[in-house]
Amino acid sequence: MHIDPIQLKAQSQLITDYRNNKEEIMSFFDYSPYNDVYEQRVRDLNGRTFEREKLTSVLHKMNHQWDAPLSTFNNIDQLNDAKSVVVIGGQQAGLLTGPMYTINKVISIIQFARKQEEELGIPVIPVFWIAGEDHDFDEINHIYLPNVPQMKKYKLGHHMMEKKSVSDIPIDRSVLSAWVDNLFEQLHETMYTKDIYDTIHTAMEKSQTYADFFARIIHHLFKDVGVVLIDSGNKEVRQLESRFFQDMIKHQPGISEGVFSALSDLNKKGYQVSLESGPHDGHLFYHKDNERILLTRDHSGDWVGKQNEIRLTTDELMFTAENNPELLSNNVVTRPLMQELLFPTLAFIGGPGEVGYWAGLKQAFHTMDLKMPPVLPRLSITVVERQVAKALERYEIDIVSAVNDGVNIKKDKWLQSKSNPQVDELTSEIKKVIEKAHKPLRDLAKDIRSDLGDLSEKNLSYLYRDIDFIQGRLVKALEEKYAKELYEFDLINASLHPHGGLQERVWNPLQWVNEYGMEFISYITMTPCSFEKEHYVVYL
Repeated sequence: MHIDPIQLKAQSQLITDYRNNKEEIMSFFDYSPYNDVYEQRVRDLNGRTFEREKLTSVLHKMNHQWDAPLSTFNNIDQLNDAKSVVVIGGQQAGLLTGPMYTINKVISIIQFARKQEEELGIPVIPVFWIAGEDHDFDEINHIYLPNVPQMKKYKLGHHMMEKKSVSDIPIDRSVLSAWVDNLFEQLHETMYTKDIYDTIHTAMEKSQTYADFFARIIHHLFKDVGVVLIDSGNKEVRQLESRFFQDMIKHQPGISEGVFSALSDLNKKGYQVSLESGPHDGHLFYHKDNERILLTRDHSGDWVGKQNEIRLTTDELMFTAENNPELLSNNVVTRPLMQELLFPTLAFIGGPGEVGYWAGLKQAFHTMDLKMPPVLPRLSITVVERQVAKALERYEIDIVSAVNDGVNIKKDKWLQSKSNPQVDELTSEIKKVIEKAHKPLRDLAKDIRSDLGDLSEKNLSYLYRDIDFIQGRLVKALEEKYAKELYEFDLINASLHPHGGLQERVWNPLQWVNEYGMEFISYITMTPCSFEKEHYVVYL
């Protein structure tokens, strides 16, 4: 195995300017993550207090339920050290980890925590935040496995009759077991298959919810590095968050107006951010009858659902936050604030989209008398298997263009080159000849009578149609003759540019874990990568 950096083309202007440390975007953040800001960040954190004992107690209990490795508990214990800090990031609890970018995010957190611990000489703990309160089960209820020419989607047949947080959805073991068995029927058996199958089934049998299932698999994949997991949908976590919910309720006007203003400023500078926020948004959810209701403030100052499902005065909402915090949860704006209040955060690791919407949050942090932590884009990775690497070499295709653009255009050009003259060029020339030879007939027809002119135009289209038919048959014959070679082009595309985008957004790690064992994830995790590079290619 080896790892090489490459450049990506399809980056937003915001993330491009952010990586280049341009003032236009950096003014929306408190720290530049690529500068030497981490000693200053530690000094800033030293001026704050955290409920470390309560936090570690909850983390111990939670990770114990997931059979976390000893390395995780050692890291949790280190959080009691007043000098310790965390590197944190998070994601929804996808099935079998979900897309590969979730794994890449965990790897990023671990790598950066290890690097900063060496440089700062203090404990730096990797923490992964499972967004267990999210309700969009359709986003996580499937994975893709490789198929040529297109990746194939395998959806779990667990039909939700009502919306629930992922942390509250009980596993349907019979459905999940059948789904896992179907996945393994698609894989060819290797020396790793049985162990992986047994590991997944054991995790399934010991899990109560899909968030539990996710956590157990993450702990198994990263058992040697001590990543600490927290499920934000856990009721004991909500108890820890009680007074922070109260603070957010008190500071709602400043939070909402600050985010609204920042998004307006970003838009004026030409930056597109995937975050919508109004000046009266509450940025908190209220849970009622298994529904998660997003709150806003009306003209009277009450907190209401957007469909008027509920109405609460500020006093009533404060009472809920103090006595029943499990009825509240954060949205995309207040989740970063809650994370900051719970953990001594040295740095936040996020994907490109997260970096974008964090650009709107600086004033929200300041309203809560907080500084936004350094926001560091996660490592972005494409995995290249041997057969794909050989195909790239055989057809002299550059890895950078394959990852960025795919190979469909190259595939068509290659096929055309296998006929002399090329089919497309020849048919185009023949059409030009026919059109020229046919023109006097059309002109004469139009002169005699207009309907004959229309008939002559239709006659030309029939001739074109016949040429197109022959062209199609010729192309089909070429495709049959070079089926093996065209399959290799499709293999490259499905592997490196699936669904017209990055591999990490579609592929699940199951295929590679089955083929190469979990060592390939350990290898990436333990190989230091610069966070200043846009993308890495891992050759297996």
